[in-house]
Amino acid sequence: MAAAAALGRRGRGQTAPNPNVGCLIVKDGLVVGRGWCQPGGRPHAEAMALAEAGERARGATVYTTLEPCAHQSPRGPHCSGLLAAAGVARVVSGLRDPDPRTDGKGHDRLAAAGIRVGFGGAAAACRRSMEGYFTQRRHGRPHVTLKLATSLDGCIAMANGESRWITGAAARAHGHLQRALSEAILVGRGTLDADAPRLDVRLPGLEPRSPRRLVLTRGSAPEGWTAIAAPQDIAALSAVDHLLVEGGAGAAAAFLAADMVDRLLLYRAPILIGGGGRHALGDIGLARLADAHGRWRLADTWMLGSDRLEVYERALEQD
Repeated sequence: MAAAAALGRRGRGQTAPNPNVGCLIVKDGLVVGRGWCQPGGRPHAEAMALAEAGERARGATVYTTLEPCAHQSPRGPHCSGLLAAAGVARVVSGLRDPDPRTDGKGHDRLAAAGIRVGFGGAAAACRRSMEGYFTQRRHGRPHVTLKLATSLDGCIAMANGESRWITGAAARAHGHLQRALSEAILVGRGTLDADAPRLDVRLPGLEPRSPRRLVLTRGSAPEGWTAIAAPQDIAALSAVDHLLVEGGAGAAAAFLAADMVDRLLLYRAPILIGGGGRHALGDIGLARLADAHGRWRLADTWMLGSDRLEVYERALEQD
């Protein structure tokens, strides 16, 4: 199932509002079909895996990160019907689909066709791979990642605004990968006016995956950009399940103050800037030091060249 989740991540940032599902079909100990939800949401992962498996799918076991869909769509048949028609013997899903059109119905259809069904294995990996889809279903907004690239003393720029480059090439490449995994990217108006950022993906082969560009402003947006007046307005964005907030200090603080950050990517360069530097965050509305504790948990840490990446996830679920 973990391998299916890894496959599903290939579609992240490309499938909204459909989930980026991954699927493996196994027969006699061999993988005979692989699939992941394709750009625009179709074909679904199970359909892609079945197409690769062909007749070898009959009697096979299917591992899919999300319960196969059960609703008919003008864009294609439901996956539970495709799996039944292919004659698979067993379907193991990582997670139940919260979409009311499928929720439980996908497994019910398969069971009615004589196929053994169940849930099992790597549920956390499956949820993480589709975190945008589940955030939309639970909170009605995209999953928000806040990226901060700072010096050791928490600065994002010199006093004169010079910020290129605080981190090295490996960290910047990783940041571009995060862009490729997001449907939209956002900066504040100050960053837009001062830096005129392109916010595109500059990794070989991934250039077409550059995200939609947003600017946090109460004014108008330039051509090719979408204006967002407040963090809460991201709920109205269509086909955006993953939002990357890249800066600057005002935009980062606004999303933190609104309690709308789900993950922090903190890139730390081994440099010191000192008291004249520009701080990574503005006022986030913190009234007591005690309120700062218990909000974040360290999920991962990597070395990217000489820079250190720390990944933090929310420690407290939203109501």
